[in-house]
Amino acid sequence: MHRRHEEFVEDGEKQPVRGLVAASWDRSVAAGLRADTAAPFAFQANELASYRAEHPLSAVFPMLYDVLGRAAVDSDCVMAVGDSGGRLLWVCGRPDVLRAADGIHFSEGAWWAEQQVGTNALGTSLEVTAPVQIRSAEHFTVLVQPWSCAAAPIYDPDTQRVLGVVDITGGADASSPQSLALVRAAARMAEAELGRLTILRKLTGDTGHRVRISALGRPDAEIRVDDRDLRLSRRHSDIVVLLAEHPEGLTAEELSDALYGEADHRSSLRGEMTRLRALLGADVLDSRPYRFRRDIAADWLETADDLDSHLLSAALRRYAGPLLPQSDAPAVVAVRNRLENRMRADVLRTHDVDLVVAWTRSYAGVNDLSAWEHQLTLLSPTSPLWPSTQSEVRRLRADYGLSEHANRDLRGR
Repeated sequence: MHRRHEEFVEDGEKQPVRGLVAASWDRSVAAGLRADTAAPFAFQANELASYRAEHPLSAVFPMLYDVLGRAAVDSDCVMAVGDSGGRLLWVCGRPDVLRAADGIHFSEGAWWAEQQVGTNALGTSLEVTAPVQIRSAEHFTVLVQPWSCAAAPIYDPDTQRVLGVVDITGGADASSPQSLALVRAAARMAEAELGRLTILRKLTGDTGHRVRISALGRPDAEIRVDDRDLRLSRRHSDIVVLLAEHPEGLTAEELSDALYGEADHRSSLRGEMTRLRALLGADVLDSRPYRFRRDIAADWLETADDLDSHLLSAALRRYAGPLLPQSDAPAVVAVRNRLENRMRADVLRTHDVDLVVAWTRSYAGVNDLSAWEHQLTLLSPTSPLWPSTQSEVRRLRADYGLSEHANRDLRGR
């Protein structure tokens, strides 16, 4: 197969390969692609987070990860979910396999449409609107030929248009017939779940329009309602965070306690809620109990979901800083501390030095002595990061008044 691919690329001669592959190779050439083409990136990190939060497949990604992502991890593969244009919205797998996939740009935000990178299961399945498996040298791009993949499109159950695609990419396991059957089954399950959610929205009168809240690393929250972007006051920021945390709703007493502690501020709260409902729209908030009437997407909730799914890399990329860092509302402080403690605990457990470095470079981790010490144990003494890491550990130990003799030797291992 490698020889046939080489002859096709060098001489342009038709080769005795599967019709699906031959047609895709022809389209790749017609698109002006070279055999050494690398997938481009379609998004910046901040653009990707907001785009995929609004994408219809965000509602079924947790199910896809549970059904297919865990199987991919067990078989040294990665699972990817892309949009209808072939742009990768989620990529998950074991850290070492993800690093290898990064080497061919098979990572979140990359553009794997057939017109961008040639024959590949994800892009070709979108092109032919059918489940596709591409093995090794069947890929048009040489960089991708060590890998095999299987993908299936996901359709909107109402309109029957293609919403996106689910894919498994890896080694020999991804080239088996079972992999193609698995992605096809996962795509059908996603469609069934989307259909169920559509019926639920119709039964409850929910329009399905989401409210998006950004509150990580910000003194006040920004909220997007329909086509409006609104910057909220400090107290309104606290309120929307707490209502997002409690989709079942909060009574006036519960919300008052969460915002102010034991002191009774229900009269002040009613005035704040009246102003907030006028700002957001009467169809956005209910009053008895106080709750959002629409689906909520929020950056701190998505970060927590990433941690639930063991996607520390995605969580670190999303985590722009503590939740409303200047808020003193007791319940907001509790949510903020809980999320930061979870992030930190996962960082201290990981053996992926790149993830630890990302944490120690962040606002939350820059003065985290335990994380810096963990980073030092993971680095090789020949690493260019070793001297600066060693220096930071010494500085923080001195700042915290810790005796050097009471800690492990910094001179080496």
